[in-house]
Order: sequence, then C-alpha cells, then structure tokens
Amino acid sequence: MTNNESFTEEFNENSDVRLVINIAQQTLTLYKYDKGMTQYTVSTAKNGIGSQQDSGCTPLGKHIIAAKIGGNEPMNAVFVGRKPTGEVYSAELGKLYPERDWILSRILWLRGLEEGLNKGSNVHGGCDTYQRYIYIHGTPDSEPMGEPLSHGCIRMRNEDILELFEQVTEGTTVTIIAR
Repeated sequence: MTNNESFTEEFNENSDVRLVINIAQQTLTLYKYDKGMTQYTVSTAKNGIGSQQDSGCTPLGKHIIAAKIGGNEPMNAVFVGRKPTGEVYSAELGKLYPERDWILSRILWLRGLEEGLNKGSNVHGGCDTYQRYIYIHGTPDSEPMGEPLSHGCIRMRNEDILELFEQVTEGTTVTIIAR
C-alpha cells in the first residue's frame, strides 16, 4: 500500500472528501470516497517546511478547512485580508503592483489540528496555521506551478481552485505531508 492509498481508508460516514498536499511532489490530491481522486499541481513555500510564526514556511500535519471565502466572486478576484478588493487581476494590474503577493479567486483557510505542531505554540513560539493565515488560494496564471515559491500558503491555478472550492466543505480534512 502506498502512502496516498492509506488516506482513502480514513473516510468515514462524516466525510467523503479528503485533501492531501505532498510538498516533495508539489501536488494537491482530492480523494472522494467511491469516486476516485483528482490531482492538481500546486506551489508551496519557497522557504520550505515549517510551522513557526513569520517563517514563510508551509506547515505539515493534519488540518481542516476552517473557512471557505469568495464563493460569489469572479475568477481572478483580488483578496486582501480575506476581503475582495473589487479588483480583478490582470497582467496590467500585476505590473502596477509588482510587490503584492496575489491571493486570487477563492480562499480555503486552514486550521491546524495538532497542538505544538500546527496549532497553538511550542518551545519556539507560535506555530498556529490559522493564526499564520495559511490558505489554499488562487494565484496569477503567470506564476509557475510545481515548484515551491509561495510565502507559506498553497497556491493553485485559478481554474483549479474554483473546481476544488465546489467539492469541499468547511471541516474537510487536509493533510500536508513532506513526501
């Protein structure tokens, strides 16, 4: 049995959907009980794996989707502080604000479930995924996928995040693994 196959055994009567993010492969896999799987290419943190506050790293472990944001917004809608700005991303807008870390289309805000790993704090300080504002979100289509370039979040193509957003609910399990 492979590592990914073991996640299909975690389904129960409360949820028929699970997400697994594999940092080494730069993939997000959507498992749907009795319906197979769908795999997306993503981009995780340029700074690697980690959970400490201000590290710019992607945290490992078990999470849930704490909030789904932007369901009524158009594709490429721009978010700042989880609020739509009214802007729709374009290459021209990107050139006007090259310093911005673009959060587009939809946001799936993650909450860690493992105290001291991705929830609360540990001997090094804060390590809380939710308080670090770690999301799965859309990014400009000009940004590369399949290589770690984010500031800690999991970036996806806009069409992919729209598709994924419709297939998950708040409370969906998200497991982030190193390989």
